[in-house]
Amino acid sequence: MMRPGRCVGGCIIATIVTAALFAPILAPYDPYRSGIDMLALPSAAHWFGTDDLGRDLASRVIYGARTSLAIGFGAALVAMGIGIPIGLIAGYFRGRLDIALVALIDLFIALPGLVLALIITVMVGASLRNLILVLGFVMWPSIARLVRGQALAVRETLFVEAARAVGGSQGWIIRHHVWPSILPVVAAQFAVSVSFAIFTSASLSFLGLGIPPPVADWGGMVRSGFDYLALNPLMSLAPGSAVTFTVMGFYLIGASFR
Repeated sequence: MMRPGRCVGGCIIATIVTAALFAPILAPYDPYRSGIDMLALPSAAHWFGTDDLGRDLASRVIYGARTSLAIGFGAALVAMGIGIPIGLIAGYFRGRLDIALVALIDLFIALPGLVLALIITVMVGASLRNLILVLGFVMWPSIARLVRGQALAVRETLFVEAARAVGGSQGWIIRHHVWPSILPVVAAQFAVSVSFAIFTSASLSFLGLGIPPPVADWGGMVRSGFDYLALNPLMSLAPGSAVTFTVMGFYLIGASFR
């Protein structure tokens, strides 16, 4: 029986992914085309109204799903690619290598994620690729620590001891026993990492350090609509709600695996 949280989260994410994949079909207008009807209120022609440049807000929110999902999945994959091998090596082999890797992990975890992302983004510049790499770099320590803890527990189990007794190599044991045992936890953390990356990228965009205009980006849209809340609150509420529901959807999916 499917858990309610997984069902709700799955429906939310399915909707967001569908909007991203079929944005050219679903969006009523070109999201980058300016018009003379600036700061228009919601209507049948413009569901959420238009922004200060006359661009259709609904179309930009739909296209913004592409940007947010690309950052979320890309950053989570980068973080997993760095954190999983380090966590497996530290947790399974132990010894001095474990001590050194744990010290490295703790060093990065001690730094606030958003602050570290701000500093690195200022240094390397804001672009889609840079945001993916920066957020992946920020998230890998928490993944490595989680994987290390799981590997520590699994390496002491009876089936791993039996695999060692029959002459299984360390690499073979990690691939066929340790990794499959921790995979559900890693899957849960992946979903949470995607939500964190989306939220953090929106925060950076709100602070002016996200993807430069005119790319449709939810965080940037929230910030640009902040000055026009009295005229049309949906300029900020629509993309802000999209961020909220997307983050909640991935979190519900991740929590359902735990």
